[in-house]
Amino acid sequence: MTFTVFLFHLHFKNQMETVTMSTPDIAEVDQFRCRVDEIFQKVDKLEKKVNEVEQFYLNANKKKKSSSKGNSIREEQDKGRHVPSIKKQQQDASQRESAAAKRMQELMRQFGTILRQISQHKWAWPFMQPVDVKGLGLHDYYKVIEKPMDLGTIKNQMEAKDGTGYKNVRAICADVRLVFDNAMKYNEEGSDVHLMAKTLLEKFEEKWQLLVPKVTEEEKRREEEEAEAQLNMQLVREASHAKKVQAISNELYEVDTHLEQLRETVVQK
Repeated sequence: MTFTVFLFHLHFKNQMETVTMSTPDIAEVDQFRCRVDEIFQKVDKLEKKVNEVEQFYLNANKKKKSSSKGNSIREEQDKGRHVPSIKKQQQDASQRESAAAKRMQELMRQFGTILRQISQHKWAWPFMQPVDVKGLGLHDYYKVIEKPMDLGTIKNQMEAKDGTGYKNVRAICADVRLVFDNAMKYNEEGSDVHLMAKTLLEKFEEKWQLLVPKVTEEEKRREEEEAEAQLNMQLVREASHAKKVQAISNELYEVDTHLEQLRETVVQK
């Protein structure tokens, strides 16, 4: 209980004792008691609201202290910033996600060109479908290879329409590397398959490096957009709590007015 609320309760108690001792009219005493109880209830509600606001700003201050010093420049820029409504933020988020999805689809299309070029290489045929472990008698294959992968599976997953496909280009890149890493891990160095996998991996890395700047740029853009969205949401929360503070201030004034009226009643009695 806050100190102010404690004073309210103490003051009401004193008033209550004064009325019960000096007023013989029981009905009037009961009426006075009801008014005091109403104010007690209002003060309890105000106390909860105050605690919520205090907790919000306490958490906000902790986040600010844990953030880097460079954020102080950002905070100065954010002063006087227009705070979008929650509805506007939801609309912006939907548009942002839609635009990002289109950009990622374009990057995947470009990656698909790389994958097609690698798949058309004369040495790509051993990696186009899952390894026939049983047919080739590779009894220890799953002991050596934790996650089998092949170019055909990658292609199918890229074309999946049921939501199970790749969500970003780097995930596809990781699987392409896995195809050739698995081949080089299981087949001894100097063997045909090992040499073929190593050669195709090198060719893939050359082509991938040409696409990396675009992927990095998109990732940076997504990070900035996400940071912007989080900042806007924080501003909305702060604006909402500022309104709560104003409302609490008004209610406190109202309670103070009622308290003054009760005090005058006590004095008159």
